[in-house]
Amino acid sequence: MEKRVIPVLEMSCAVCAATVEKTVRELTGVEEASVNFSANTLQVVYDPDKISLKDMQAAVSAAGYDLVISENAEADAIDAEHRLYLDLRRRTIGAWSFGLPVMVLSMIFHSPSQILTWILLALTLPVLYWGRSFYVSGWKAVKRGRANMDTLVMLSTAVSFLFSLFSTIYPYFWLSLGLVPHVYYEAVAMIIAFVLSGKLLEARAKQSTSASIRSLMGLQPKTARLVGKDGEEKDVPIAMLRPGDTVSVRPGEKIPVDGTVLEGGSYVDESMISGESEAVKKQAGDRVLAGTLNQRGAFWLNVQASGADTVLARMVRMVQEAQGSKAPVQGVVDKVSSVFVPVVILLSILTFVIWISVAGWNMFPYALLTAVSVLVIACPCALGLATPTALTVGIGKAAQQHILIKDAFALENMCRVNAIVLDKTGTLTEGTPKVVGEKLYSGFEEYVSVLLAAEMRSEHPLAVSLSEYLRQKGVKPVEISAFESITGKGVMCEYRGEKFWIGSKALAEENVGVLLPDLFSIYFGKGDSLVAAFEVKDALKENSKEAVRQLESYGVEVCMLTGDKESAASEIARQAGITHYEWGVLPDDKERFVLDLQRRGKCVAMVGDGINDSQALARADVSVAMGKGTDVAMDIAMVTLMNSDLALLPRAIKLSRKTVRIIRENLFWAFGYNVVCIPIAAGVLYPVGILLSPMWASAAMAFSSVSVILNSLRLR
Repeated sequence: MEKRVIPVLEMSCAVCAATVEKTVRELTGVEEASVNFSANTLQVVYDPDKISLKDMQAAVSAAGYDLVISENAEADAIDAEHRLYLDLRRRTIGAWSFGLPVMVLSMIFHSPSQILTWILLALTLPVLYWGRSFYVSGWKAVKRGRANMDTLVMLSTAVSFLFSLFSTIYPYFWLSLGLVPHVYYEAVAMIIAFVLSGKLLEARAKQSTSASIRSLMGLQPKTARLVGKDGEEKDVPIAMLRPGDTVSVRPGEKIPVDGTVLEGGSYVDESMISGESEAVKKQAGDRVLAGTLNQRGAFWLNVQASGADTVLARMVRMVQEAQGSKAPVQGVVDKVSSVFVPVVILLSILTFVIWISVAGWNMFPYALLTAVSVLVIACPCALGLATPTALTVGIGKAAQQHILIKDAFALENMCRVNAIVLDKTGTLTEGTPKVVGEKLYSGFEEYVSVLLAAEMRSEHPLAVSLSEYLRQKGVKPVEISAFESITGKGVMCEYRGEKFWIGSKALAEENVGVLLPDLFSIYFGKGDSLVAAFEVKDALKENSKEAVRQLESYGVEVCMLTGDKESAASEIARQAGITHYEWGVLPDDKERFVLDLQRRGKCVAMVGDGINDSQALARADVSVAMGKGTDVAMDIAMVTLMNSDLALLPRAIKLSRKTVRIIRENLFWAFGYNVVCIPIAAGVLYPVGILLSPMWASAAMAFSSVSVILNSLRLR
């Protein structure tokens, strides 16, 4: 099975999105299909052996829409959408240029003369031409036995126009019946002008919602400088590169691919990936990522991944898929939207029938006006935009803050989290032990080179940390002999005929012959003399304590689990301000701990970075991985904190809560708008002198869609 996110063109409402989704889902070989109306994308899982992208495109095209399936689909879709936007803007300006005179003349002359009605007809015809897309789309939907927003616009304007045209050509028919030959050209013109304006504003706002995707895509260079076997360099498209190729990168250029530095070195700005503002030193053997910015030096790199396989491309794909996924609440909205248009058409017919039944044929003009107003004011767009627009903005905003959210379920579920389980090493702490204290005795300066030489041969994690610490101080190793590793205690060696030892407190006491205080991790001595002692700890991350405080201020219970010893666990918990913690736990214990919290009715988020956290991550309601952790943890996790800064966690929860709140607001206003406005359009307030004209009904409909988008954009 293959999974793709494909841009969709020509959709005008949520019902259009549902039509595309159903069309693709019914195709043989398609396992899953989901359309995001606000992002104009189709997320599809299909079997390429049974169906091709061209087959999908043909089916969608027959339904009145289009898929962009070219090699550079995202870029081509942006170009196509821009062209459609310019065309929409041109048609909107044209509709208003002719529609306003129609409205003004109709307001000045309530009973226009025969000549004036022909003038109004001439001014309305160009507006119909600029609004022709409603009739094309609406008719295609009718032929397929479906109805969308364009169907409502088509019906309302067609009924108004044909009635007005008949009254213009045969006014005597109405006069013979004792009725005034009314025309409603202003309703036709203004409905089209207002709906086009709403679509124009909607298109601009939807471009803003996907700005984060476009900014991420803009980080990907289009070409690279390929180094040939003869050392000659030439610019080639990224698509031509293969793993194992050599690429040259000069100062100030974006790195075009993921790879490993072969020759040279530089400082690279990786802030767009990790969020860390400080440039990272790169030299031979170090990994570099596509989209990051080379600052000072030049180097050659060996290509490991290019194009769609880079870390940056996977980030873009993850955000796109998340924005295209559906939150649980969207299922209800989709069901409502699918029956919305047919119900509105029935309500319009019912409105007309009731007016005629109650008031008689003398009220025919009012019956027609109210029936048309009901068609116009109903707005499935607002319903369809309520959830996906907020999700698109929220997930995009998270990506800008280096929080990758895999799907809408995770974003919606995160707002319910009231218990968070944190792994210690690599999550709360740096994950790499560092020297935090030392006690130096006589002879240290003379023998420190021996200490470094011995620790460089040791495989113990603390020895690695101490070696790095000594090298940073400029210490150089010497040649030692008789190196011996003592299991569980440390190492011994000889230098110039003298014996040295490095290791635990137990090893130190054996050689020194006295009890020593339990204050240090590593002891160094010569013969029976102590030369130095060092305290090496995995330090708490800079922002961990503040992150824990913020989480607790949100009403979240924070717990810590670690496989480390009690003393290390209690010290880190104390520093981080965590009351609930357990030590010496195994992967099974972590999973059981999460289950116990869930049995207590908690919605649990698990945060980890290692393979040992994978069971608990899979069990949790929301799983969060640290970006510098293992691939296994990141694959399982619903949310990834790209720079491993725990301060991003409360930010993610806050963003989730704001996003879900705005979704609920959008749905409230979208449902409320239709519940209130449809009866008003039908004329329930006519007894008190209020009757909504189709012109103002179209204005209200356009405003409802735009208001939902503007409310969602508050997340930015």
